[in-house]
Amino acid sequence: MCLGIPGQIIEITDADRLMAMADISGVKREVSLACIATADLQALVGEWALIHVGFAMSVIDADEAAKTLEALRGLGEAQETLEAMAEGAAAVGRQTAGLTEGAQ
Repeated sequence: MCLGIPGQIIEITDADRLMAMADISGVKREVSLACIATADLQALVGEWALIHVGFAMSVIDADEAAKTLEALRGLGEAQETLEAMAEGAAAVGRQTAGLTEGAQ
């Protein structure tokens, strides 16, 4: 499975090579527009696209971009919670092992 991250096309950097700058959650990256290029590349400036491994794969609307970004934030928070739970369980396991060893 591939994950596309929403990014907003903010400028065309090299029209001949179909390259543009995209803002992806505040991080600016150069991306290829080859998959979504139109006759007027400038028309893509301001548009949202799903970005995957340096390629703008498809144009999406601002509402879909916002929903996807919110879902990705939720996944990040869920991952952080799972990691904290795993760390807590590991700490309890270490404490229990230490008590068991001390009782012997």
